[in-house]
Amino acid sequence: MNYLLRVKKKAFQLLLFILGFIFVLFTASHSGVTIATSTEILWDTYGVPHIYGKDQASAFQAFGWAQMQSHGNLLLRLYGQARGKAAEYWGEKYLESDRWVLTMGVPERSRSWYKAQSLAFRSYLNAFAAGINSYAQEHRELIDDEVEVVLPVKAEDVLAHLNRVLHFTFITSSEQVAGVSQQESKAGSNGWAIAPSHSANGHAMLLANPHLPWSDLFLWYEAQMTAPGIDAYGVTLVGIPVLAIAFNNNLGWTHTVNTHDGWDAYKLNLVENGYRFDGKVRPFDTTTTLLKIKQKDGTLKTEPLVIKHSVHGPVTSQTNNQAVALRVVGLDKPSVLEQWWDMARSQNFSQFEAALKRLQLPMFTVIYADKNGHIMHLFNGQVPIRKKGDFQYWQNIIPGDTSDTLWTKIHPYQDLPRIVDPKSGWLQNANDPPWTTTFPTAINADKYPSYMAPRFMDFRAQRSARMLFEDKKITFDEMVAYKHSTRMELADRILDDLIPAARRYGSELAKDAADVLAAWDKKANANSKGAVLFAAWVKQIDLDQVFSIPWSENKPRTTPDGLANPKQAVAKLETAAAQVQKTYGKLDVAWGEVFQLDYGDVKLPANGGADPLGIFRSLWFTPQSNGHFKSVGGDSFVAAIEFSQPVRAMVLNSYGNATQPNSPHISDQLQMFANQKLRPVWRQRSDILAHLEERKVF
Repeated sequence: MNYLLRVKKKAFQLLLFILGFIFVLFTASHSGVTIATSTEILWDTYGVPHIYGKDQASAFQAFGWAQMQSHGNLLLRLYGQARGKAAEYWGEKYLESDRWVLTMGVPERSRSWYKAQSLAFRSYLNAFAAGINSYAQEHRELIDDEVEVVLPVKAEDVLAHLNRVLHFTFITSSEQVAGVSQQESKAGSNGWAIAPSHSANGHAMLLANPHLPWSDLFLWYEAQMTAPGIDAYGVTLVGIPVLAIAFNNNLGWTHTVNTHDGWDAYKLNLVENGYRFDGKVRPFDTTTTLLKIKQKDGTLKTEPLVIKHSVHGPVTSQTNNQAVALRVVGLDKPSVLEQWWDMARSQNFSQFEAALKRLQLPMFTVIYADKNGHIMHLFNGQVPIRKKGDFQYWQNIIPGDTSDTLWTKIHPYQDLPRIVDPKSGWLQNANDPPWTTTFPTAINADKYPSYMAPRFMDFRAQRSARMLFEDKKITFDEMVAYKHSTRMELADRILDDLIPAARRYGSELAKDAADVLAAWDKKANANSKGAVLFAAWVKQIDLDQVFSIPWSENKPRTTPDGLANPKQAVAKLETAAAQVQKTYGKLDVAWGEVFQLDYGDVKLPANGGADPLGIFRSLWFTPQSNGHFKSVGGDSFVAAIEFSQPVRAMVLNSYGNATQPNSPHISDQLQMFANQKLRPVWRQRSDILAHLEERKVF
């Protein structure tokens, strides 16, 4: 009897295995996935790895290998920082980074997060780390000597890097906490979703356009990942083992940095060896660790790091009688990567939203579109349930002496601002709150807690909405052209008042400036003459005071407007004109003479510009000693996708897909960026082989 039971049990297990294998084959065939008998990377001529995994773990291992080939030195340095050992490895300039990472508990949390992964996903993380180590072992000569100390990499390093990036760079950072400024994040983005009713071809379209610094942990890595059950194309941040912005044959999504408040700084009143809370004195939980700091002679110096925790979180600063403690959402949500992975594996809206509902991703707007014509805007994030206060209240240091201000829960998915398939047929986000995602308004701010998100609409978002609102039937090519628009919404709003005022009240210099502005095309193209002068004037004014009509929720796309003090505005124009004349020798200097694309060994005239000018084509600059400006961030990865059959897609990774020395793919796409061009996506194997640069078989 026992023998028969064992036979039946084994037969049943075999049947389940066969049925599971058939299901994988069925899923793969219906999602356009090619079943591979071996694992390989096909590198195209732009340095994009197209990964074909015989199974999902093999795909992760190949992805680790690929990231090392493209960004090995950077990846290892980032992992070293996530360990909190960068000063030990590379010296004192990393000391503050280590203090921040260790105080936030990143290395310790990565170990607990690793244990909390599902068995399958834990194996994927192990495989990704194995791919990194395998590449380093085989190509040790291509890795900088000073970063080899990080090897071997473990799966916990991947999770530590994720935690540092998401929670302690994007949600908050040491700089933000020190200044208690939640509005100065060096991150942005544009995102569009266009329904079939608003597109010329009757297909839904998606525009992915993140804006980040062109360096460090903010760099995007472009790839295609194909394995049983998945065939997705997109980007992730260097060191992250899954695609964070992606599309497949059926759907796609992008992220923008949303007006999400996921952290608070609490002021603690110190008493004896503790702090006052709810009328009692509570002791800190205190630990001490040793920081190791590499000296110039190679020796190590050690110093203690005392880490204190209150009920709110770690203490970030302390004086004689007060301290500040930090509270951050999402530290108990370890499955962000698996959620992103399952989003990329989804084949329809229901599957995609099921992954979103896990709420593992702590912030970022989600803009979504699919082949069935659905579009969605989700104000995604872990939003604390707060007992009182509006959004502005929670931007300040919060009293930490009472449990009334201590949040312990987050809003469930159904509480978050969300709209699916609006009547307008389009959705946009340009880092504005969710209330202005489309017009007529589809999400009513009054139905949500006042701390959920602020109420405003900056000029870049207004330009974004204007282009969508004014074109009732958008073609794919028009969407690409709109993506590259450098027209300044602020110039459209104010020049009709500034130019007449300058001619009425101004000196000869101001009148000359008015003539230049009147002849200008209101764009920031490389050959635009007047843009430099206008940008110089904007730096002279206070945008909160310059308008006579303030921004209004009743007219969100056409306010603010008018000059509050025309004479003062003209005086500022004279000052700006004098500076431009002195620096460049003329008022009508071209934008591209002053603002330059500068990455790797490539320098080109720039087009595009930064907030608050209201330019959809976002580009950030840093001043140089000669009066010129160098690009340092903004438009990075761009993807324009039409969910036709087959999918039509054009992309660009502005700075190229590699940072390793001597790679041909450092800045190899910058000329296309300057020319406002995108390149076709090669997703089919035949197209990839037609543009093959290298093949790696595992």
